[in-house]
Amino acid sequence: MKVLISGAGIAGNALAFWLSKLGHEVIVVEWFPNLRATGLQIDLRGPGIQVLRRMGLEEAFRAKAAPEHGFQIVDGSGRRRAYFPANKSGKGLQSLTSDFEIMRGDLCHLLHHATEGRATYVFGTSIESYEEKDSVVEVQFAGGRTDTFDLVVGADGQWSKTRKMMLGPDAPDALYLLGGVYTAYFTMPRPIEEGEEYIATAYIAPGRRGLFLRRHSPDTVQVYMGCTSDSDKLRGARRGDMKAEKEALAEFYQGAGWRTREIVKAMREADDFYCERMCLVKLDAWSRGRVTLVGDAGYCPSATTGMGTTCGMVGAYILAGEIARHCGGNDTKDDLAGALKAYDEKFRPFMDQVQKGVASDTGMWSSMPTSAFGVGVLNCIMGLVSFLRLDLAKWFLKEDAVKDWKLPEARSNFPLRSLYFEEFTTQCHVLNFQSAN
Repeated sequence: MKVLISGAGIAGNALAFWLSKLGHEVIVVEWFPNLRATGLQIDLRGPGIQVLRRMGLEEAFRAKAAPEHGFQIVDGSGRRRAYFPANKSGKGLQSLTSDFEIMRGDLCHLLHHATEGRATYVFGTSIESYEEKDSVVEVQFAGGRTDTFDLVVGADGQWSKTRKMMLGPDAPDALYLLGGVYTAYFTMPRPIEEGEEYIATAYIAPGRRGLFLRRHSPDTVQVYMGCTSDSDKLRGARRGDMKAEKEALAEFYQGAGWRTREIVKAMREADDFYCERMCLVKLDAWSRGRVTLVGDAGYCPSATTGMGTTCGMVGAYILAGEIARHCGGNDTKDDLAGALKAYDEKFRPFMDQVQKGVASDTGMWSSMPTSAFGVGVLNCIMGLVSFLRLDLAKWFLKEDAVKDWKLPEARSNFPLRSLYFEEFTTQCHVLNFQSAN
């Protein structure tokens, strides 16, 4: 089939990897002028790790992995109140720091490099509109160019333009904002000090405000500013208006303590600042006709679950697997509807469990204290949890939420004739070269 993927992020690149490996003609369009390798640290958990291994990319992933060893909570004086090491055993649930931590840009580059040469990437354009007719999708791109495809996939994130087109101009969007939860991301220059370890550090301030620092290099620290707020200034700041967002956050974080002044100053100067409203994307169906969604565009679980990257990687694997299973006959277009239906049926039980309760509960932010006394109590509780070596990640993240669901095996999800497509064609090229000589 000729497949168009809108979005060259994690889910889009992962899907391009599998579909191009199956021999489909894959075109990926990205509105950004190049591979958008921005973003801070992300991780893989549970079945996301299994998919990475089935892609044969674990070694390459680990070569670029962020060297984070654990997670600590400090008080206003900087004193450690709790510490949770990463699970480096290779077994069981991940801790708050996963054994598979990586910068978003590094994972994007890794997936793109693994797909380069098999899929075609077109940067600086996007889907303007599309129309289904005569068993194909006719797409008009920004700039006026048109082309036809057998399948169009929206992998363009939680604010997906493809999803809005698929649902129709009069339909409400499927994106739900989560109770005034905001997270700002940026990096600040800060050379590593002698004896400093690569440990993520969280500080909880009164007023449902938090600061989170992660070091991924000797020269730079990642900063996360997370809060729950009904501030008119924050709510009124237009998404993407960095000046207004920075001003609103600077005002909201006044007097928060610890290293807030230093961090707010760095935020004002940061050119990689990004402020996100925490959202959930929930749809009754991820496909309509020959258009489907993958990753955050179809089922963003929100960063509060810790499962966003995993869901995108697993969803792409299952969608490609069902296409392999249903569209492998003489006419590859015959049962696309069956493939998209099976993708929904097979993956929805997983996503239902990951997203369960997220719309009514904002995870760790719903537990954030409003008073200094509450912060003190919470720090004591975290210290006790740490001392008893209990798994804090189970309380806040959703890795352990998925029960009675198993990632489809590669052999059933990808027929052998498809899995070995690349190896087979490589052997043919070698034989042709030998014959010519």
